[in-house]
Order: sequence, then structure tokens, then C-alpha cells
Amino acid sequence: MHFTLADLITDITQNAVEAESDTVELQICECSLKKDTSIDDAASRSREFRFLVKDNGKGMTKEEVNRAIDPFVTDGIKHPNRKVGLGLPFLVQMAEQSNGGWDIKSEKGKGTVVKAWFDSENVDTPPVGDLPGMFRTILTFNTQAEIIIRRLKEKDGDKEEYELRKSELTEALGSLEEAGSLVLLDQYLRSLENEE
Repeated sequence: MHFTLADLITDITQNAVEAESDTVELQICECSLKKDTSIDDAASRSREFRFLVKDNGKGMTKEEVNRAIDPFVTDGIKHPNRKVGLGLPFLVQMAEQSNGGWDIKSEKGKGTVVKAWFDSENVDTPPVGDLPGMFRTILTFNTQAEIIIRRLKEKDGDKEEYELRKSELTEALGSLEEAGSLVLLDQYLRSLENEE
């Protein structure tokens, strides 16, 4: 079970890595949206949490996508000991419950793009969770794939954005499997999110 959006995103990103991808991109945006300009400005704004996971892995047919979002179907190949794969079904359920939405586009042999958006002010939207911890986990997945993380935060008209690349972090910090590198990585990620 996913308790936060960060848990869900980690699961979806791991699927992308396991799809034999050379490159996996994760984009996260927390933004203000204009809803209705006919009422006062404060009441017309809403917060939205959006994410996109894109890979250039093996991709899926339309039928495979339909099976992947069904909580009662499993391929039995990727996880032979698991009866039900729930990452994408949870995504669909969480997004729809929280007045959000989702979209999955995939092409066999070319990759997959998973998008989802959530109304941050909806009571059914799960908490975001520990984004720096999630970024650290994703960057340390056991893969040779390039992992790119793009982050955008917008609040009260101010925008902050940054990009992380696993190859650049490995070049700067050394192996991300070593304790010292992990500590430095964690401190850096938390500073980007203004958590220090």
C-alpha cells in the first residue's frame, strides 16, 4: 500500500528502470492553478501536484497497458512471485479519488510515459511525503540507466526549479553506494528543497 505520493512515484519510477531503459526521466511540479477568474483571486487559485515518469524501455501494447492498470491482473513475468502488481492501479485510484487525473502512453519497443495530477487541496489526496528521500532512493537504483529528475515549485508567483542527473552526481560524489557519498547526496537534495 502507498501512503504518500512519494511512495507511489518511487514504484512507478522503479517500473521504468526495470523496463530495460537507457534513460528514465522524472518530472515533479507543485503549482498554483487559476480556476475561475470571475471570483476573487485568492478563491480562484488551487494547488496541484503533478508528476511524469518517462522511459525509453521496452514499452507496452494497448492491451498490456489495460492489463497493467487492472488491479486483478498480473503478467507473472516481471514479478513471478507476486500475485498482483498494484503500482499503476493505485495511481489510477488515487488520482481519480483526489479530483485529479492520469494518462499512460506507451509504444512497444520505444518506451512509456506515465503522467498524473492531484488536487493538493482535496482531502483524498495523499500527503506528498519525503521528496528528497525519494530522489535519493531513485538515484541509487541499481541501474546503468541515466536518471534525470526535474523539479518545479511555484508558490505565490515565485518559481524555483532544478535538474539532477545521476551521471553528474556520480562524477561529483563518487559511487552512490558508499556511505559518505549517500550522506552528501542527502544533504544536497534536502538543501535543494530548503529542508536544511
